[in-house]
Amino acid sequence: MATRKHKLWEGRFAAATAPIVEHFTASIAVDKRLAPYDIAGSLAHCHMLVTRGIISAVDGKRICRGLGEIEQEIADGTFRFDTADEDIHMAIERRLTEKIGPAGGRLHTARSRNDQVSLDLRLFVRAEIGAILKHVTAFQKALAATARKHARVVMPGYTHLQRAQPVLFAHHLLAYHEKLERDGERFADCRRRADVMPLGAGALAGTTFPIDPEQVARELRFARVATNSLDAVSERDFIVEFLAAAAILATHLSRLAEEIVLWSSAEFAFISLPDEFATGSSIMPQKKNPDVAELVRGKTGRVYGNLMAMLTILKGLPLAYNRDLQEDKVPLFDTVDTVKGCLAVLTAMVPRLVVHADRMREAAADSFLLATDVADYLVTKSVPFREAHNLVGQAVRRCLESGRRLEDLPLKEWRELSKAFGSDLREWLSVDAALARRSAGGGTAPANVARRLRGL
Repeated sequence: MATRKHKLWEGRFAAATAPIVEHFTASIAVDKRLAPYDIAGSLAHCHMLVTRGIISAVDGKRICRGLGEIEQEIADGTFRFDTADEDIHMAIERRLTEKIGPAGGRLHTARSRNDQVSLDLRLFVRAEIGAILKHVTAFQKALAATARKHARVVMPGYTHLQRAQPVLFAHHLLAYHEKLERDGERFADCRRRADVMPLGAGALAGTTFPIDPEQVARELRFARVATNSLDAVSERDFIVEFLAAAAILATHLSRLAEEIVLWSSAEFAFISLPDEFATGSSIMPQKKNPDVAELVRGKTGRVYGNLMAMLTILKGLPLAYNRDLQEDKVPLFDTVDTVKGCLAVLTAMVPRLVVHADRMREAAADSFLLATDVADYLVTKSVPFREAHNLVGQAVRRCLESGRRLEDLPLKEWRELSKAFGSDLREWLSVDAALARRSAGGGTAPANVARRLRGL
């Protein structure tokens, strides 16, 4: 008959935890991912306890040696995780006590699992933000490289998914570069607020021991120490902020993914997907499906859901710690993995897209895309823009009724609409000229795009 495992907190209880409760409340299957951060925090805490004379140097050495051995066991897969341990903190403390005896129990002096898990999560978020920022930068480089490769490719720009004005394909890609730049700024800003050392808050009210939180903060490279123990153990707004930044990033990735789906369709035929980044149909032999882009689009819903889950977990919690907070890890971990996966696959795929420049230019050559340029032409002839807009609208209607393009209208018909039209109008009915004229800040002019690419 198996011996019942003793809980580190069981002194208050006369009966053992029911197996169904033990299984329901355990988080070890999820939070074991925090093991490296839990050990790092425990080492820093131990060093501080020794420095302050709260535990002996001998016990401190035993604890640090034991933690190092446990870290290696976890790394090489020999560490035995057990549901009875409840969480990663108890699992490590249990194994430490097995290794070094009663000295292992002294590590938990002047701390609680409440401030311990807050520390672990802050270390985790800080590290993962660093990893995500590297992914963001890599994707920005992939977008810039693809833009350089296709720097002169012209495509129609769209509003309402209707052809609107010609733009450079590179300019379109660099729009996502700009979005990612802001995404990086949001994550960096989130990291600044997560960079607070909570250890010392105890369960909720602080500790009676003469600890030195600043020493722990220095060792773990935190920018500052928490100033309110209740806030330190009860708050997860840094996770909410991380999930919000991730949701905005996922929005941007999803929008690009949607465009890749559209562009690769037969209706657009602007691009072809590399075989390695597409799938086929189990029934239709001709199909080449944009599953990678579709999954990026679909996984965005998971990221949104994780943000909503975390907000809902927090919305009704009184101070300080409540067990509801155990549920913070699943949405956090899932979002980290999802966002990193989406960034990685898009970074690999986008440079390998096959761009059909002729087809893009053909679509951009729709003369109605130059209607705004014709209105601008009239403005240069002192016609008020609203009047010019109306006149060019009449010209478009004539063309639609007669099956012609703007450049097909003879000057005589233009002058029937307004005497301001002259022979120099032809210079404005050119896609390349239209692009070059958009040289104001942020415009799609080739000179602007080239200058921006040189700066990246």
